[in-house]
Amino acid sequence: MKKEKNKENDKQKKGRWGLKMILVIIVIIIGTLLWARFISTSGLKVKEYAITTDNMPNNFDGLKIVHFSDLHYGSTVFISELKDIVKRINDQKPDIIVFTGDLVENGVQLSESEINSVITELKKLDPKIETFAVKGNHDYDHDYWDLIVPELDWHVLNNTYEYFYYNGSTPILFVGLDDYLEGNPDYDNAFSYLNETTEDLYTIVLLHEPDQVDEITNYDFDLVLSGHSHLGQVRLPLIGAIYTPEGSKKYYDEHYKIGNADMYISGGIGTSTLKMRFFNKPSITLYRIYTN
Repeated sequence: MKKEKNKENDKQKKGRWGLKMILVIIVIIIGTLLWARFISTSGLKVKEYAITTDNMPNNFDGLKIVHFSDLHYGSTVFISELKDIVKRINDQKPDIIVFTGDLVENGVQLSESEINSVITELKKLDPKIETFAVKGNHDYDHDYWDLIVPELDWHVLNNTYEYFYYNGSTPILFVGLDDYLEGNPDYDNAFSYLNETTEDLYTIVLLHEPDQVDEITNYDFDLVLSGHSHLGQVRLPLIGAIYTPEGSKKYYDEHYKIGNADMYISGGIGTSTLKMRFFNKPSITLYRIYTN
């Protein structure tokens, strides 16, 4: 009888231990999901990179570019967050600001008052010289780009280029491409400056989906700034990105060498599809470009 009671007690202990483990696992899962939804999607990191080049005129030495992307307004970014984003960008005292697409999240409905508030805040962006922008795939899902961006002092590059002069007679070039997935990229037109000059000008390419870079490897460029991948949005230590959307299957991490050029991909600010981030805080990027 005593042995049977001991066996029964052991079974009960094992049952209670198993139940405790199940509860602990449930608590960990719920805690992780809450962290990914509310903690990891808040705050804003400023990442900094120094880029050196032999190809840029000396008068551009120290050029400061702030890159932000994938705002996805209405996902986890609203007016209070947007105010902080604008302030943090301006705090870097950028010469140039670039935006690489996805202004408003797909499926979000904004009132006229909200649209006006977004315009008001984005108008406060204060680069020393210029803001350049290209469209992302979500900017084709609704009319908000066409309602908001024309009200801003942004220079939209849609399969076009811009000579950029700064304290000298030799420019650098900004080239902007239409969205790879939803737009109509025209690479020959975007790089048509090659028909106008034989100079080897320092060239910065703006595009939304990083995989698009493989379509332009027969052109000359020095720096590519991209978005879209969110660096995976949800990442795990030692593993990295868990999932990346179409258009960022090959390139999705922060930095790649494309021939002799550098490509940097922004981690983005808002969220797409899933309103969560993990080991991947919202971020903007400051690049300081130096001449050798």
